[in-house]
Amino acid sequence: MTRALVIAPQWIGDAVMTEPLLRRLHARGEQLTVGALPWVAPVYRAMPQVAAVIEFPFQHGGLQLQARRRLGRELQGRFDTAYVLPNSLKSALLPLLAGIPRRVGYLGEARVGLLTHRLKNPKSKPPMVAFYSALSGEPGVEFDRPHLALPEAQVSAVLQAHGLARGGYVVFAPGAEFGPAKRWPHYAGLAGLLDERIVLLGSAKDAPFCDEIAAAAPGRVLHLAGRTPLADAFALVAGARAVVSNDSGLMHVAAAFGVRQVALFGSSSPLHTPPLNDRARVLWLKQDAAYQPPLDCAPCFERECPLGHTRCLADIDAERVRALLS
Repeated sequence: MTRALVIAPQWIGDAVMTEPLLRRLHARGEQLTVGALPWVAPVYRAMPQVAAVIEFPFQHGGLQLQARRRLGRELQGRFDTAYVLPNSLKSALLPLLAGIPRRVGYLGEARVGLLTHRLKNPKSKPPMVAFYSALSGEPGVEFDRPHLALPEAQVSAVLQAHGLARGGYVVFAPGAEFGPAKRWPHYAGLAGLLDERIVLLGSAKDAPFCDEIAAAAPGRVLHLAGRTPLADAFALVAGARAVVSNDSGLMHVAAAFGVRQVALFGSSSPLHTPPLNDRARVLWLKQDAAYQPPLDCAPCFERECPLGHTRCLADIDAERVRALLS
């Protein structure tokens, strides 16, 4: 059996998109250990094909060569193959320092001497699932969809701890780590239109925005943004009746759990990073023929709206989203 170390991406959404690759590697007999930063590790614990997860002691940014050397020595002799999913130079250092003989990845940032099996970087932006799955070296991966799974007992325990029933609430994930150009501004209005429990999930950075949402539906909102571990947030997503989110990591998590969802796109494009879920409904005014005048500026992929109006999201009204949740 091939013992493989998978170096994970640093963002939750990207991590979810790697699941079809790992499923394929496991199906052909590879024993998978994933090395991931702590905030991404829960994604891989929700993949049954992953035998073990190593949480990297690295900080975001910086080479941290000494820490990589120490971990490389600890991993010596444990793996036959490494799959390096990020494109950075530093992500390819650990497999080399660990003496892993076969190291697979995209050419990336000047990694000719670090990888033994290199794929050329695509000239355009391919779908992320296909981008990662190509590292398996096998064809026919473009239409695989990511799947996550949690033990039912784990989901039930988290819901019970918060006084929730499976399917008895809607999750809002209003965060936009990349920037405000990806944040729909009408979550508070939507909260006022619904008559069921609402659970707010996100990071501590999202807490002030979530405070406004909670104020719009007093007594019905459970504000957990920045207040619950990511693993518990996954359980809350898995147990929800539906999820409403921006283009974010939790959007991809909801899709991988197969939860009914409404995904709101503005400055980014669902042509590149859609929620791969038959139960997903995507709202993107760029593709709405009835929306006039047309949005020639979208997608801009900017952190903040260059024109200052963020019409691509502001013009999606709360009633339209509520109708998709009915």
